[in-house]
Amino acid sequence: MDLVKSIELKIDKNNISLLDKDPSLEYLGAGRSAIVFKIKFTNKALKVFFPDCTGIAKEEAEIYEILKGNKYYPTLYEAGDNFLLIDYIEGYTLFECLSQGIKLSESTIIEIDRALSLARETGLNPSDIHLRNIILTPEGKVMLIDVARFRQVKDCRQWTDLKNAFFTCYNKTYFPKKIPVSMLNTIAYFYKKTIFQVPSFKKSS
Repeated sequence: MDLVKSIELKIDKNNISLLDKDPSLEYLGAGRSAIVFKIKFTNKALKVFFPDCTGIAKEEAEIYEILKGNKYYPTLYEAGDNFLLIDYIEGYTLFECLSQGIKLSESTIIEIDRALSLARETGLNPSDIHLRNIILTPEGKVMLIDVARFRQVKDCRQWTDLKNAFFTCYNKTYFPKKIPVSMLNTIAYFYKKTIFQVPSFKKSS
């Protein structure tokens, strides 16, 4: 794919620098394994994986194929050794909702549960579900991205813990609906270190 070939990166340890790209590519962001662009004047996104992460590209492409037709996940249009061409999802991640004070509703949490349940029905095991890979569109629709770890065997509690935090803390009237980015990042850091634990919660019938 010519657009992929136009991308020139400088990778220095944990630092990724974008040196060049086709003018039709709009930079969206970079993660642990890939850099993502929106193709201008289209509704498609190009996800290009770093040289040592091409195995993740293949895995994620296969999972998107399994999820094909599921309204909660982007459609995969094309895949190569190091890239995916998928739907561009407009909206705010849950991380952005929390940091900007965009209130989350119980119905949103229920929809996310539904999206994950449908993925499980295909034999997948949704893992690594965090605030940055769940998007709320302008129409209030829930979309999930970054599904590369949906075939992990281990039991991942991240979404269960996030949901518990919603009901035990966020959903309370007194709890602030806008949380500073620094605080969200600090919570994420300690959670990953298994120091921060959210109490389990059972919703009353």
